[in-house]
Amino acid sequence: MAPVLAEAPVVALPAGASAFRPGAPCRHFLVVLAGTVRVQLTAASGREIVLYRVGAGETCILTTSCLLAAEAYPAEGVAETAVEALAVPGERFGSALDASPAFRRFVFAGYARRLAELLGLIERVRFEGLDARLARLLLERAGADGRVALTHQAIATELGSAREAVTRRLRDFQAQGLVRTARGAVEVRDREGLRRLADEAR
Repeated sequence: MAPVLAEAPVVALPAGASAFRPGAPCRHFLVVLAGTVRVQLTAASGREIVLYRVGAGETCILTTSCLLAAEAYPAEGVAETAVEALAVPGERFGSALDASPAFRRFVFAGYARRLAELLGLIERVRFEGLDARLARLLLERAGADGRVALTHQAIATELGSAREAVTRRLRDFQAQGLVRTARGAVEVRDREGLRRLADEAR
């Protein structure tokens, strides 16, 4: 571990707490030790989209870019679970990048991986239909019993869509026998059928 990380204090966030908000200055470089931070963007229309999640051993590309450019956060980070993270002070971040090749490699390797994920997200939102993206999300989130414990609004936020559009698609899926909707959840009934829908965009 780079010395700057070994020296960094540990901060704790309870589930639901804000890690950062849009417009807030970036004062620390965070490395998540345990838990998950969800990073999401809210448009002027009020529509939200989940950009990515930061898990154990990972860093946030927005934090890195805001520190490098001395700009405020453009999106929100929320502790999806209880989170523990190393917090490198902003002023120490810059000097450590200059002085430590190991730290520099760590920072930019994480940046590159996350950038590739974001480009994949942009490609899916721009070029894939909602049916395909919804089918893929349901398959990814379904447990062994087929249950997806997400509300229609939570699904819409994951996909960057409107709740009404997601509700219409789920009704269509239910009419086709692909899913069964329930309060606060969706039950996958036909994984193969959803897989065919998800693969149509590829």
